[in-house]
Amino acid sequence: MATTDIGPPDYKEMLPEVIAKNYGKWKYHEDIKPGVLKHVSETGDEAFTVRCGSPRLVSVDLIRDLCDIADKYCDGHFRFTSRYNPEFITPNKDNIEPIIAAIEKIGLPVGGTGRGISNMIHTQGWIHCHGAATDASGVVKAIMDEMYDYFVGKKTLPQKLRISLACCLNMCGAIHATDLAVVGVHTRVPTIDHEHMTVLCELPTTQASCPTGAIRKHPDPNIKSVTVNDDKCMYCGNCFTVCPAMPIAHAEGDGIAIYVGGKVSNARKAPMFSRLVIPYIPNNPPRWPEVTSVLKNIVEVYASNAHPFERVGEWIERVGWERFFKLTGIPFVEQNIDDFELARDTLRTTTQFKW
Repeated sequence: MATTDIGPPDYKEMLPEVIAKNYGKWKYHEDIKPGVLKHVSETGDEAFTVRCGSPRLVSVDLIRDLCDIADKYCDGHFRFTSRYNPEFITPNKDNIEPIIAAIEKIGLPVGGTGRGISNMIHTQGWIHCHGAATDASGVVKAIMDEMYDYFVGKKTLPQKLRISLACCLNMCGAIHATDLAVVGVHTRVPTIDHEHMTVLCELPTTQASCPTGAIRKHPDPNIKSVTVNDDKCMYCGNCFTVCPAMPIAHAEGDGIAIYVGGKVSNARKAPMFSRLVIPYIPNNPPRWPEVTSVLKNIVEVYASNAHPFERVGEWIERVGWERFFKLTGIPFVEQNIDDFELARDTLRTTTQFKW
């Protein structure tokens, strides 16, 4: 079949030789030390992975530096994990230390494996996204500076811990299934630019974009625009996505919510949805001290109280949410109660906490 430029290339053509040779034959892996994994195949072959952290938004120069390391030690092969961790794979154990030295030379930390915290997955934030309620890269930098010891292995946790960030309720950061999650939230209804409404937006599409039916056609037939029912608005920003004449970003009203207890893993228990624990923290750039202190507190309480190999959600499920709030010192407020009437049917969750 002729080669085309339609769709992605076949990933199997880009696998390192040792991976391609032993595809589907790997028996187990070991954590040699923070950031370094050893993989053993049924054939007896071994592969060593060196993982490091990186920012989500990278320069061409950084990509070239990473490629230079891969060319020198890994036959030109390296990959990014789903959490933006560059990984260098080599069958030669002697290459591990030179790879680590080369990574540290370009300013990246080696770590993110085992019972610690890996890179934060996050969205675009103020750099690119038009509907962001908070920044992404800035918040992540501030958080990971506080969590650095858990990334490089200076401190360990009962089990691996994943942190995600979504800069609005569209949840591009997949925070619903993460141990700790940071979510940007709007708290003000969108403003309406009546003058440019018909130029920038289609009224039926704008009305249809609202999941709660809060947007209706303007009652004055001479005004070709819409109105918003404040009581029905849930500040999702969906209307602004389809109608630029309804901006929802607000310097004072936008902030951050914290969710806890989700996971994707299906190893011992089924995947878990995260739950809201703090409904609103104001944006306070450039270091977001309130957000970082809350997350660090939760991590330290979890590290001190959870059983070995127990994920955050599993720990909370065991001790109960009342105990979680007492241990962390987080106040329980009315927004913590899940009162969605279809929650038990559609989300397989419940309005009940274990007291």
